[in-house]
Amino acid sequence: MTVENKKLLDELFYSEVLPEEGYRELLAAHEDEETAGYACELARIRQKESFSNEIYIRGLIEFTNYCKNDCLYCGIRRSNGSAMRYRLTRAEIMECADQGYELGFRTFVLQGGEDAYFTDERLEDIVGGLKAKYPDCAVTLSLGERSRESYERLYLAGADRYLLRHETADRIHYERLHPPEMSWENRRRCLYDLKEIGYQVGCGMMVGSPGQTMEHLIEDLRFLKELRPHMVGIGPFIPQKDTPFGDQPQGSLKLTLFLLALIRLMLPKVLLPATTALGTIHREGREMGILAGANVVMPNLSPVSVRKKYALYDHKICTGEEAAECRGCLEQRVESIGYKIVTARGNALE
Repeated sequence: MTVENKKLLDELFYSEVLPEEGYRELLAAHEDEETAGYACELARIRQKESFSNEIYIRGLIEFTNYCKNDCLYCGIRRSNGSAMRYRLTRAEIMECADQGYELGFRTFVLQGGEDAYFTDERLEDIVGGLKAKYPDCAVTLSLGERSRESYERLYLAGADRYLLRHETADRIHYERLHPPEMSWENRRRCLYDLKEIGYQVGCGMMVGSPGQTMEHLIEDLRFLKELRPHMVGIGPFIPQKDTPFGDQPQGSLKLTLFLLALIRLMLPKVLLPATTALGTIHREGREMGILAGANVVMPNLSPVSVRKKYALYDHKICTGEEAAECRGCLEQRVESIGYKIVTARGNALE
């Protein structure tokens, strides 16, 4: 590690911001083991100041893989004729939550494609039902781009959080990843609407998505600092065989971990998941993510019968495990590196 890189990391640790040239120099050094190790060491200090050694768990319910969009990287894109489509019923969603509550989950994440079947009325009924039965739990939605009115209605129904990856902060790069009818301006509008309404908001990007450069990542870091989300979900790009990007290389584990550490230093109190994608490209990827500053894991509560069908990317882990198996496995993994999973809503720290 150079003296300059140590100085830059120390500056980020104390001031929570760097000039663009500083980020550029650090990102160029992400494969240097001493530099990466020091970044993770500083990130763990910040992580433990706010969250001790506690790791929050979110129960993920992937309730529909229908989607009107045709994003070039996504396995549930509209034009993928190989996708086996499904929708969970309200009763099935409640059953997933019942099982999750017994296992200690106090946040339920309803994730799905942009499926017109799930109207505001249907979603209000589902969200309201979850909040009525489990008032001590948080409900997080991850349903893509919707109108401000829709977001307001779902917030009034009881939704607490909303996850919407910005994917990339660069407009031209965004256009390369998405069909013409989607726009970076609308994605940005959605994120700011969600914050103004009162949601705890999560965004994030894919690391190593086709066409991504280090300059794009610097734009992403600048956008995160500007938006100041409550949660940042980043993971390596993993190709899905039935998409236009199916032959592209996957994103870098080292770069993803380095970015996790930088984000923890920039936004010390942010909720930062160690994603399933990390665990997919390396068997200890989620543990590595926690040791780089992450403090959230998201086991799958979806019925085993549909898990393989929610194939955003190839080789996704834990598609054959029951919810209790996922929970128990993660608990052991987290404890093996000196952390503990806690039963708590795990609200964002303001």
